[in-house]
Amino acid sequence: MKTVLMVAEKPSLALSIAKILSKGSCSSRKGLNGACSVHDYQGSFQGQAARFKMTSVCGHVLSLDFIGKYNDWDKVDPAELFSQAPTEKKEANPKLNMVKFLQVEARGCDYVVLWLDCDKEGENICFEVLDAIEPAMNAPRGREQTVFRAKFSSITDTDIWKAMSQLGEPNRNEALAVDARQELDLRIGCAFTRFQTKYFQGKYGNLDSSLISFGPCQTPTLGFCVERHDKIQSFKPETYWVIQAKVFKGKDGPLTLDWDRGRVFDREAGQMFVNLAKTSREARVESVSKKEKAKQRPLALNTVEMLRVASSSLGMGPQHTMQVAERLYTQGYISYPRTETNHYHENFDLKEVLLQQTSNPMWAQEVRALLAAGLNRPRKGSDAGDHPPITPMRAASEAELGSDGWRLYEYITRHFMATVSEDCKYLQTTIEFSIGTEAFSCSGKTLISPAPGL
Repeated sequence: MKTVLMVAEKPSLALSIAKILSKGSCSSRKGLNGACSVHDYQGSFQGQAARFKMTSVCGHVLSLDFIGKYNDWDKVDPAELFSQAPTEKKEANPKLNMVKFLQVEARGCDYVVLWLDCDKEGENICFEVLDAIEPAMNAPRGREQTVFRAKFSSITDTDIWKAMSQLGEPNRNEALAVDARQELDLRIGCAFTRFQTKYFQGKYGNLDSSLISFGPCQTPTLGFCVERHDKIQSFKPETYWVIQAKVFKGKDGPLTLDWDRGRVFDREAGQMFVNLAKTSREARVESVSKKEKAKQRPLALNTVEMLRVASSSLGMGPQHTMQVAERLYTQGYISYPRTETNHYHENFDLKEVLLQQTSNPMWAQEVRALLAAGLNRPRKGSDAGDHPPITPMRAASEAELGSDGWRLYEYITRHFMATVSEDCKYLQTTIEFSIGTEAFSCSGKTLISPAPGL
């Protein structure tokens, strides 16, 4: 019987996948490093009976660093770090003893299936795992394929079984792109950190100059924040005046009118316009216009939009939001939450996603109405070629998810419903008035067709 080693990116992910593929019949044990468990079960692989061992890493297995002598700040010119300093791969967390753990579990294995996250970082970890386990695995027969890559975007039975039936190979070019980024981050970050730390030491009494770090991404971002702060601090407010009129008709409540001139920055000029308007005791209706308008349904949800709404409307910071989203993902409630894509592929089963929500009393009525009327194709966004948009994958309740988990899940679900709903249509009525020599107006909106998910 052949043995298949399967490796996921996190322990919780490994357990979820093992439960799905073993149909709940796997046995679990702790690995030698104490951090990762191994889930054993039997099944079939490549048309023959096989024993499966499902385990995980804890993120990157290896990290990049300079060789020893180049870590001495006093003996190395920071400029040398750009060209002369060689680098080496080291265990990212030596306490986890991850390389030895993987090698022990790989002994006697014939195949490996890599279930790392389906992005460039995940692809890079694939090859870190392979570097550790391939020397310990059984030698392949001839040109037999022994390394497989599973591609998935959610932890649902359908998606996991589909990934298992359509195994591919890891992408070395994407992994090398991460290697290049890591080396650039290391060389640039270390060189500039050492340079500016030494430069500022002792120059400012109130500056903690023990370490002033530089990051190729963080430092430009800090620059944007400082630039915005400077603009706010240097902004000089200027007083202006507006005129509002209130008109009454019979016993109806007052109607507030907006001045067509907008605002004036001279008080005396504003008072002059007030005096001109006061020459008339009545407001004359000049025109009434009605126009049907629409608010487009939203684009499919990506990470940036999710973080923006969570911050502005749910009161959840970006870091906390991603922690909650990662938990919802590993538990199978939403698809992968790190994506730049806000466009669904033509073959994405939107109806199946919506059918999952018919059992939730919070929006079951709206969902059934959508299914009965027929789904609208989501607006065309941009496909970054990474993961599908963030999508609810199965029904849930607040009791299952907890307060913050439920609030984020509810937003994701309602957003999805809105993407397949009709555009929100409303009638805008605008009334133009004249009071003396001055023109005023007011407008109102009447809902014609709401978007159910919004």
